[in-house]
Parts: sequence; structure tokens; C-alpha cells
Amino acid sequence: MRSRKFREIAFILHRYIGLAVGLLIAFVGLTGSFLVFKPEIGQFLIAQQVGPIVPQEQIVSIDAVLETAKSASANRPDLKLDGIRLPATSNLPYEVGLFNATNQLTRIFIHPYTGAVMGWNESDSSLERIVLRLHYGLLLGRNGEIIIGLSGLFLLILCVTGLILWPGWRKLMAGFKIKWDGHLKRVNFDIHKVAGIITAIFLALTAFTGFCWNFSDWSYPVIYAVTFTSQPPEVTSKPIPNQAPLKLSQLLQISQTVFPNAATFSVSIPSKPEDSVYIRKRQNHEIMFYGESRVYLDQYSGEVLRVVNSLKLPLADSVFSAFEYLHYGIFWGLSSRILYVFVGLSPSILLITAFIMYRYRYRKSKQKDIMLQPHLR
Repeated sequence: MRSRKFREIAFILHRYIGLAVGLLIAFVGLTGSFLVFKPEIGQFLIAQQVGPIVPQEQIVSIDAVLETAKSASANRPDLKLDGIRLPATSNLPYEVGLFNATNQLTRIFIHPYTGAVMGWNESDSSLERIVLRLHYGLLLGRNGEIIIGLSGLFLLILCVTGLILWPGWRKLMAGFKIKWDGHLKRVNFDIHKVAGIITAIFLALTAFTGFCWNFSDWSYPVIYAVTFTSQPPEVTSKPIPNQAPLKLSQLLQISQTVFPNAATFSVSIPSKPEDSVYIRKRQNHEIMFYGESRVYLDQYSGEVLRVVNSLKLPLADSVFSAFEYLHYGIFWGLSSRILYVFVGLSPSILLITAFIMYRYRYRKSKQKDIMLQPHLR
């Protein structure tokens, strides 16, 4: 009896949460499918914008790139330099990121061999950036992030209730079977149950990680607490009187002594005298495009203030690293990324089949009411 009541509650939650937020979850899933290959799409779009780059033996120094970016943006006081992304391949440009007061990104593309400005990408207008901002915030700022974060929580509930309702718990094969020669109502239900059980665990992982990211102000401290991990202290530079900051190339050399065999992905540009320089690294074993290791340096002395080594992460940081693998679907390399494209499409399939099931049930209920009317007179 209790089991039946439990299933009834799960069914009510599953149905009405799905109908209430299903369209939003389907939209988030579709944009997520697009973003599975965001790095590759971004590189392709940049290559199309700046044109072909013929690889040469020597690239220009990061110091020259910084000076070029400063000169190019001198007539744009509304923009602040934020960081430089090094060329990921020999035929891609340097990318210099700048932000305005509303946190909108502008990028300057600089030729890696001549140092010439190859183009600008204004106001977060690139396709993959727009889709990204739609995915996590609906282009609505913090309010959009709250809406998407809560939709992640609702999706998690849908996954749990869907697992409870899955008919395969009674008979395993029945839970995976689609009776293609059955009535349309039966085929629709079978597609819903099979698509749901195959993708439920992956949808639950993306929902939970997305929820934690959009509410990181409180979720991260909770994770640090439950893993008994100390939160890393904020690192700052100590300005030295009458001494200018070290050049970025000098700081890069120091970072290479920390990770001799790692590739440098990006370098931050301090906006305040007390800011440290943050250098993102990608070690050989790392499969994440953006790299997982980091070095924080004092911009004046070059002192290493903090090192994040993906091979020696504290427990909480290991959890955060796992979030990225689970949310982006990179844990099995290319095969899991392809799988995640279909995982992102599945909420649309589940929404359509759920709506059809609801319509069937609604019609049946309406017909029953009509049949009862003569008896009620």
C-alpha cells in the first residue's frame, strides 16, 4: 500500500513538473547539444572570420600582443583588458579578451606571426557565446541564471521520479522494449520510457552540476564543508615601490618551471596593482580543452602564490573538476561527447511523448465524463 502511494506521488510530481517546465528544459537541452562541441565550433568560426593563417617558425611574443591590444583599444576607454588566450593550433590567432562595465565580452584577434590585428568580435556576438549565454542564463542576467538553475533542480526531480515509475523494475526486458507494431499510444509510451531510462543518469548529472554552478555562491561552500576541505585563500600581489610589474613573457617562463611539459592556454591581465596573474595550463594527461591546472603568480616579484595541479587536487576541487567532466560529457573522450549530443536532444523527445500521453489521458477522462452525464441527470 505504501509503495503504491509512493508511486502515485512520484507520478503526480513527474507529470506536472514535466508539463510546467518541460519546454524550458527541452530548450536548455537543445542548446546544450550545440555546446558539446563548443571549442571546435568556436575555432571554426574564428578561422572563418580572420581568414587563413600560414604557420611560420616563430610566433610573436605575448608582450608584443599585449602592447598591440592596448594600442588597438586605446580609443575604447569603456573596455578593460582581461586576458590573452594563446593560439590553440598553429593556424589560429591570439585572442585578447576585454570586458565592459556590463560584463560583455569583446575579443581582438591578433596574427600570431606578424602581430597585426586581424579583427574584432564585438559584444559577445559570436554564435557560440550567444548560445552559451542562452544555455545558462537566457540572456537575462542573474534572473535568467536563477531560472535555469531551478530548471536544473526540476529536471533532477523528473529523473528521480522517472526512475521510480520505470516499468523495468517489475520486468527488466519490458523496460527496454518498444512494441513498434502496437497502437500509437503504446509506441509513444514505449519511446518515452526507453529514452528516459537510457538518458536519465546523464540528464541527472547535467542537471545537478548545472544547478550547483548557477547557485555556486552557496553550493560551493557546502561542498567544501561536507568534504572537510579548506577553501583556498585569496592570493594577491604585493606592489613594490618604484618597480613596474614583470612582463607577461617573464611570468610565463616562471610558470613553465612549475609545469615544464604543459601547454599554456591563457594568461590573465591584472586590472589592479594587487591582482595576481593567473595562468591556465593543460598537462599532457588532461583532456579538457581549457586545461585543468593553474599557476597564480605575484605580478611584481614573480613569486608562485598558488598551484593547482590536476593530479593532486584536494577532495572538493576533485568534485568541481568532476562536475566539468560530467556536465560537458568528456569523461569518455569523443564517444561520450557524441552521446551527450543525443542526451541534450532527449528532453525534447520526452516532452513530445509526455504531451501525447497527457492528451490521451485527457481525452479518456473527457469521454468518461460524457458517458456519466446521463446517469447524473
